Amino acid sequence: MCSHCDTCKTLSGGASTLNTIIPESDLKLTKGDLKHYTYKGDSGKDVNCYYCPNCTTHVYHHQTVMGPQIVVRTILLDGAKEWKPAAEIWGKAKMSWEPEVATTFEIMPPS
Repeated sequence: MCSHCDTCKTLSGGASTLNTIIPESDLKLTKGDLKHYTYKGDSGKDVNCYYCPNCTTHVYHHQTVMGPQIVVRTILLDGAKEWKPAAEIWGKAKMSWEPEVATTFEIMPPS
């Protein structure tokens, strides 16, 4: 999934981020420990952001509104260079010059 939300753009320094949603129990860190901070998402619920304290890469975040699912930065996963986004979210915040690479939703896909 390609996210155009302002938080993702700010954290990445880019026009969007590529993310994959997985169950938190499926994430296996192979090295090091992560630190985290929390902010309120648009839902009003907590978003916990986990990052490497050495290089400050944001590895994943957990939007508590999503239950046990987490949002992982796709490029950090094995084989990620071959994956294409299945959807674009937060299309309402997309930069006008970006091409559409997948079905775009104004905010999130319907549940």
